[in-house]
Amino acid sequence: MLQKIINNKFRILQLLALVFLLVLVRAFENELFYDPLLNFFKKDFTNLDLPQFDFALLMVNVLFRYALNTVFSLGVIYILFKDISMIKFALFVYVFFFVIFAIGFFYIVYFSGENQNWILFYIRRFLIQPIFLLLFIAGFYYQKQR
Repeated sequence: MLQKIINNKFRILQLLALVFLLVLVRAFENELFYDPLLNFFKKDFTNLDLPQFDFALLMVNVLFRYALNTVFSLGVIYILFKDISMIKFALFVYVFFFVIFAIGFFYIVYFSGENQNWILFYIRRFLIQPIFLLLFIAGFYYQKQR
């Protein structure tokens, strides 16, 4: 019984550490990543033109942030469910959606004729925030219950 309590405390500490790392990524986003769209989307951006930026540098930084969030999120999923097949599936989905959203991001920045700032805002949100983690936890929990 004592060992079970100690193991659960250790799992909780691991989980809290990974969530804290996710919070740190968000808290230090201005210092860690090149992203001129951070300030742009804090304004009333609906009718503004996009600011000038280095798209290649922005995408490298978005990839880096997405990778950090993915690694920490996969750690959370592993600690909660202890299932490697779930980790493999989640990793596949993370990579798949990064490719889809990166293509959409590129298309909107370079080829959209009209002002598509809201779509760009939401695509970028999926790229820089660990939103998939919430979906995976709910989905995997439901799957484990069945």
